[in-house]
Amino acid sequence: HVQLVESGGGSVQAGGSLRLSCEASGRTYTNWVMGWFRQAPGKEREGLATLDYSGKTAYADSVKGRFTISKDNTKNILYLQMDNLQPEDSATYRCAASWGLTATTALGSIIYPDQFGYWGDGTQVTVS
Repeated sequence: HVQLVESGGGSVQAGGSLRLSCEASGRTYTNWVMGWFRQAPGKEREGLATLDYSGKTAYADSVKGRFTISKDNTKNILYLQMDNLQPEDSATYRCAASWGLTATTALGSIIYPDQFGYWGDGTQVTVS
């Protein structure tokens, strides 16, 4: 079992930045993949960014060039650096972890709990 705990959310003005963190603990996988998705009230879940064990990344078009995913493997913490935030970025942001998927494949499946191994509980981001 894998536990994921997100932090770093908050309120920021449009154009500002936040860095989200996701601390992972528990079982480890050599062929891991991790990522971030978000959900706003009344909207569908949206996969944002993924990173696999080989270092490859994938991004949704809506955040490409503004968000950067990275991981500190020594601390087992996944990050999402979010720059130039806009009001439409307001949502609950959740990290997720799985195995056996490439970053590109994972971006399409991260929002489905039956296709992706583990989800965190989320952290709220509000942009005004």
